[in-house]
Amino acid sequence: MSEMKIDFEKCGGLVPAVIQDATTKNVLMLGYMNDEAYEKTLKTGLVTFFSRSRQCLWTKGETSGNYLHVKDVQVDCDNDTLLVKARPDGPTCHTGSDTCWGEENKPDPLLFLQELQDFIEKRHEEMPEGSYTTSLFRDGLNRMAQKVGEEALEAVIEAVNGSDERFIYECSDMFYHLIVLLTSKGLRIEDVVRELQDRHQPNWKKH
Repeated sequence: MSEMKIDFEKCGGLVPAVIQDATTKNVLMLGYMNDEAYEKTLKTGLVTFFSRSRQCLWTKGETSGNYLHVKDVQVDCDNDTLLVKARPDGPTCHTGSDTCWGEENKPDPLLFLQELQDFIEKRHEEMPEGSYTTSLFRDGLNRMAQKVGEEALEAVIEAVNGSDERFIYECSDMFYHLIVLLTSKGLRIEDVVRELQDRHQPNWKKH
C-alpha cells in the first residue's frame, strides 16, 4: 500500500472507514479511525478502529475472533474517507450477520472466472512441473485450440444426449481450456465480456 495523505483533522481527528470484502466486493461495515488506529491497521494487517463510545482503539474480532484481514487501503478524493478492502474470518456484524446491514456476504460466482484466469496466468509465468496447465502451454497454440474444440463438441453431445450434470461438467472443461487459450494469447476473459457488452448496445453492428 502506497503512502497516503489522510486529513484526520477535518472531522476532529477521525475519518470514516468503509470496509469492503476484497473478494465479494460487498460492503461489510462502517467504522472510524484516528491516526493511531490507522497506523495499527497497517502494522498488524488487522482492521482496527477508534471507538467513539469507549474512547479507545479496538481491533475488529478481538472478542469474537471474526477478524478483518487487510488486503488494500485507499483514500477518497477529499482525503477524508478510507476504503478498506479486507478478508473477513466470519460474520462482521456483532449480531452474527455477515454485514452490518443484515445482508448475506455471498460471492458472485462469475468473479471466480477472474480468479481462475489469475491462477492460470501464474501457471503460465512459473510453468511448474507436473501441472496439466503447464503441459498445455508447452504443447503450443494449436494443441490448446484443438482442446477448446474437443471440449465444445463434448458439451454439445451432452446437451443433446446427456444429463444436465454431464453437460455442466463438459461446459466447465470448455471454459477452462478457453481461458488457457486466451492466456496464451495475452488476452483475458474480461476481453470477451467487453465484446459481449458492446454487442448488447442497440447500435452494435456485426463486424
